[in-house]
Amino acid sequence: MQKFEDSPSQQAVVRLLLERGFSVNDDGRVVSGGIEIPNTGIAREIGVDRRVVDATTDAILADPDLEPIFRNISAIPSLMDLAPVLDMTVLTVRPDDAEASGIVAGVTGVLADHDISIRQTISEDPEFTDEPLLYVITEQDLPGAVINQIRDLSFVRRIELE
Repeated sequence: MQKFEDSPSQQAVVRLLLERGFSVNDDGRVVSGGIEIPNTGIAREIGVDRRVVDATTDAILADPDLEPIFRNISAIPSLMDLAPVLDMTVLTVRPDDAEASGIVAGVTGVLADHDISIRQTISEDPEFTDEPLLYVITEQDLPGAVINQIRDLSFVRRIELE
């Protein structure tokens, strides 16, 4: 993000690429796997001109630090939107300090102590999100004692269940 600190519009493009797991191919086109994502669609999504997307991908390919990162990004499927359909539980943890160590270990440790199987965890990166969250998807409902134990962890500001 520092490389684009003079351009909030280009930072928005970079943030979208990272959040969606989109990469940039040799031609400077945004892709997901082998599928090209039109720059006009990206621009419309974040409210910038298409030329901002072009300039950002050109800058990425021209930068020896950024080019290998954005050439190798890939998306990971998320169970979050499917959880209600699959009768799973989504636990959302809002930490006091998302950069503190042990957040994932603390929450998953409580679940493991209660023999609760975790299907997926998603931890948002503090570099890309203003208020990063931890999402833990389980196959079963969480008992009240588990919820209380997680809520009582020193780093937890708030939890939500879906």
